[in-house]
Amino acid sequence: MNLAFWRKKGDQPKKKKSAVREWLDAAIFAVIAATLIRTFIFEAYTIPTPSMEKTLLVNDFLFVSKVSYGPRVPMTPLAVPFTHHTLPLTKYTKAYSEAVQWKYRRIPGFGDIHRNDVVVFNFPEGDTVALERQDESYYDLVRRNGRDRVWSEYHVISRPVDKRENYIKRCVGIAGDTLSVVNGIVVVNGQPENPPPHSERLYHVQTTNGDHLNPVRLEEMGIAGNYEIMEQGKTSYNLTPEESKAIGAFPIVNGNIQPFISPYEDGVWPQDTAHFKFTVDNFGPIYIPKKGATVKLDSSNIELYRRIIEVYEDNTLENKNGQWVINGTPTDLYTFKMNYYWMMGDNRHHSLDSRYWGFVPEDHVVGKAWLIWMSYGKGGIRWSRLFRTIK
Repeated sequence: MNLAFWRKKGDQPKKKKSAVREWLDAAIFAVIAATLIRTFIFEAYTIPTPSMEKTLLVNDFLFVSKVSYGPRVPMTPLAVPFTHHTLPLTKYTKAYSEAVQWKYRRIPGFGDIHRNDVVVFNFPEGDTVALERQDESYYDLVRRNGRDRVWSEYHVISRPVDKRENYIKRCVGIAGDTLSVVNGIVVVNGQPENPPPHSERLYHVQTTNGDHLNPVRLEEMGIAGNYEIMEQGKTSYNLTPEESKAIGAFPIVNGNIQPFISPYEDGVWPQDTAHFKFTVDNFGPIYIPKKGATVKLDSSNIELYRRIIEVYEDNTLENKNGQWVINGTPTDLYTFKMNYYWMMGDNRHHSLDSRYWGFVPEDHVVGKAWLIWMSYGKGGIRWSRLFRTIK
């Protein structure tokens, strides 16, 4: 008798997978594993602008730690893997669906945001975007050109929090701090900052003969071409603190070097010049909202908190006969639901940061910039920057 006849069906030898099936299974596993790592552990980013120079340079490639502050659970979970907000090779095609939207949640991480951390976050004013001008704030476009013109000339869309453009800046103020900028120096809770050692700002340099500094010497110092003519006999250079000391010691300069203090109010947040005469170098003081803290609202401070109340924390806000009405209830008090942060670029005179668009909500925080794993410039790979931690 053939004993194979009596074998149970489950005892039959399994059919070997085809090569195509094996490759398909491996690819699916790789996509799932990479997506989980990218979402919950770390993600790669590239520095596109000089707003953090010379701490970070254009074409530095970074790993950003999601676990440092706790990974954010995706709020827009239906998305094409390895994309952000737009499909590759397209201009306007969304890479996500808003059919499912989850509330903001964050898995516990290794710690909280601290002052001077370099942080990646979603652009707070990126809730509305003019697609042809994605490098600019939609709200700034409207202020300059008017809403009707912007909507007639561009494709205007909205984006959920986690699909807004990624920005990288230094956190100079955390929730509960009182912050000001005095002659270009950040002051937090009454204590002036020690500027980051590789940060840059503009300095007026005046030489004894009115000429430019030696371009060969500047190139040796990494400053070649990094200047602007301000007036005859005086040039403005974008320098680190160490570079400013070195140039100030040049015999041709003889100490005639001074930080440039911008007098301009145009475009500086909160765009309420009737109550706030802020400039990028003289700003505040302002209170950075903390979860659970309560502020008293009036016409003199409402523009500091209007966007928090209406947009970030999703309330209705009206003024009826001089009385503030929130969600239909008359009140002159507001209690914050989230923590907020103040972010600034290390390149202080060439950075669009919180001085132009205000507070960064905690639900916009992506992670902490951790490590430069690749960097290249005009001369090729910048070997000295590889595998450098970010401070």
